[in-house]
Amino acid sequence: MKTKFAIPLSIAGVALAAAGFFAGRATTHADRPAAASTAAVPASSADRKVLYWHDPMVPGPRFDKPGKSPFMDMQLVPVYADEASDPGVKVDAAVQQNLGIRTVAVKRVTAPASFDAVGSVQFDDRLSVAVQTRVAGYVERLAVRATMERVRQGQALATVFAPDWLAPQNELLALERAGASRDLVDAARERLRAMSVPAELVRRSEETGTAQARFTLSAPESGVVAELGVREGAAVSPGMTLFRVAGLGKVWAVANVPEAQAMHLARGQKVKAALQADASQTFDGILDEILPQVDAATRTLQARFEVDNRRGRLTPGQLLRLRIEKPAASRLVLPSEAVIRTGTRTVVILRKPGGAFEPRNVQLGVDEGDAVEVVSGLVEGDQVVASGQFLIDSEANLRSAMGNLASDGASR
Repeated sequence: MKTKFAIPLSIAGVALAAAGFFAGRATTHADRPAAASTAAVPASSADRKVLYWHDPMVPGPRFDKPGKSPFMDMQLVPVYADEASDPGVKVDAAVQQNLGIRTVAVKRVTAPASFDAVGSVQFDDRLSVAVQTRVAGYVERLAVRATMERVRQGQALATVFAPDWLAPQNELLALERAGASRDLVDAARERLRAMSVPAELVRRSEETGTAQARFTLSAPESGVVAELGVREGAAVSPGMTLFRVAGLGKVWAVANVPEAQAMHLARGQKVKAALQADASQTFDGILDEILPQVDAATRTLQARFEVDNRRGRLTPGQLLRLRIEKPAASRLVLPSEAVIRTGTRTVVILRKPGGAFEPRNVQLGVDEGDAVEVVSGLVEGDQVVASGQFLIDSEANLRSAMGNLASDGASR
C-alpha cells in the first residue's frame, strides 16, 4: 500500500523540478539581451553620442547596434563622436604611470652659440721662404747643418763658390782700367745684373780690383729651417732650393669642425686659444679659412685658424684648444631623448591640452648632445613625451592604419 502512494509522489516531484528548471532558463534567456545592452553602453557614457559599434580585433565592419561580435567571443565596443574626431591617442593615467611616460616642456634659451675644438699647430705656409742659388757652383761651407734649427733674419746659412761669375767680373774690371766709354762699362754691369751677381759682390770686386766668386747666402726671415736641400761640398745648379725657412711670427691651428657647426662660421671670426698641455698659456687668433673638403667618415670640415705667435711659444705639432664664440641667439630646445628619428621623418609625441597624445613632425637644428634645437613644428611651452614615446607612436600608427582599413571597407 505504501509503495503505491510513493510512486505517484516521486513522479510529481520530478515534474515540479523540471517545470522550475525550464522556467528559470526562460527567465535567463529573457534577461541576457538586456544585460548585454547595459554592458555595451555604460551609464556614465549615456550622454555621449555613439557613432557605431565595432570589434577592435576586426576594425573594418561597423554595426549600428550593440551585441556580441560575430568574429570574436566578446561584446562590440562603441565608438563615440568625440573619439572619432580626435586624432590623438588617449592613455589612462594609471597606464601612463605604469609605462613610465614622462613629459617635458619645450623651452626657449638665450646663450652664446659657442663650441670648443682641438687644433694642431702647423707652419703658416705664407711665411715660408725658399733660399735658392741662381748660378752653378758648389757649397764651400755650410753654416746650418740640420732642419728645425732656429735662424735670425740676415744670419749666414752657407758660402757658395760660383766660378761662372769670374769672367764677367774680370771683363768689367778690364774695361774700367782701360778707360772704356761709359756705355761699355754700363753694358758690362747690366750683364752682371742679368746673371744675378749680387751688387755687394760687384762692389767688392771694384774695391779690391779682383773678381769675387764666393758669396754668402743669408736667411731672408727669422724662423726655423724647415727644409735643408744641400750638404757641404755638394754641387749646386741654378734654381735649386738649398733651404726653406718657415716663419714663426704666426702659425696655423687646423681643427676638425662638425659639418653642422662649420656652416655657421665665417672668415675673420675671433677665437681664443689655449695650450692643451697648459691652459694658462692663451693666444688670440682669427678664423682664416674653412677648407672646402668634407671628411666622409667623420662628417667634419677642416677649419684653419691664424694664431699670433710673436713671442715664439708655439711649436708645430702642439695641440691647442680653441674656443669659438658666436653671437648670442634665442632658440627653442628640447631634450634629445624626446626625438624619434625614423629615417624619413623626425617626430616627437606632443601632449595636447585635453590629455591626448599626438605625433608631430618637427624640423631640428643644431644638436648639442643632451639637447637639440627645434626649428619648426613646436612652440614654447609645448609638452612632449621624453620616455615611452615609442609606444604611443606605435599606437598612433596602428590607429591610423585601422582608420584607413575602415574607410576602405566602408567604400566597398
